Amino acid sequence: MEKPRATIIISIYNNFRFLELVFAGFERQTNKKFEIILADDGSKKEVIKEIESYIKQSSLNIRHIWHEDQGWRKNTILNVAIQSTESDYIIFIDGDCIPHKNFVNEHLINKKQNTILAGRRSNLSKFISEKLTYKNVKDGVLERRFALTGLLLKSITGGSHLENAIYFKSNFIRKKINKKDKGVLGSNFSLYKSDIMEINGFDERYTKPAVGEDTDLEYRLRNAGKKVQTVKHLAIQYHLFHKKLERDKANLDYLNQVIENKTTYTPYGINK
Repeated sequence: MEKPRATIIISIYNNFRFLELVFAGFERQTNKKFEIILADDGSKKEVIKEIESYIKQSSLNIRHIWHEDQGWRKNTILNVAIQSTESDYIIFIDGDCIPHKNFVNEHLINKKQNTILAGRRSNLSKFISEKLTYKNVKDGVLERRFALTGLLLKSITGGSHLENAIYFKSNFIRKKINKKDKGVLGSNFSLYKSDIMEINGFDERYTKPAVGEDTDLEYRLRNAGKKVQTVKHLAIQYHLFHKKLERDKANLDYLNQVIENKTTYTPYGINK
């Protein structure tokens, strides 16, 4: 069997309806030379059964990595997934983000050593998110709907950053709009496995969501000399609507230490 050119690591927890829509997006990728690893932070048994059932009938190359629910330990299961990859290039997404059909291809054709590719996402409204099905996503409903300008769609459907879903083919426009480093979004970035191993992966001391856990990784990669290349309007995601997680500031002390000390390697990562 041919070695995959990329590993997609999807962080998940308990929401199979969203995950099935994400799978539908990956079923229609123009570049299919990838494997998927589900980094599962302790989903319930009934969700695991749904995942296993899907894997059996899917043409996608999917592996499911799970650990027991002992509170928010996303970074820990992500590190386990990183070690399990069969390719040398990793694309990270969240289990509530549906990829555009060219998502994988754009990450692959733009990849560079010592570089983090940083995509963006469009935030779908509650109305649109509830209308989506596995079938209509697989049939390309999002790409047809968002072929119009995001600003017009925002006035009709709600949501935010919908203009991010406009896909540009022109090399001139691509270079023009992605000149600036806009930072890394945890649900849409990619890099060589060797680059993330160099800094020992994610810091597992982050045990609260929404503050610092992704930013910590970005800072340490930058401190290690890695560059960030924005791939906005190229590697596109559609973010499904849900209530926002509460932001817990308990992580900030760790993040501030990384910033002050210009830390690169964490002793609380993959190799302990």
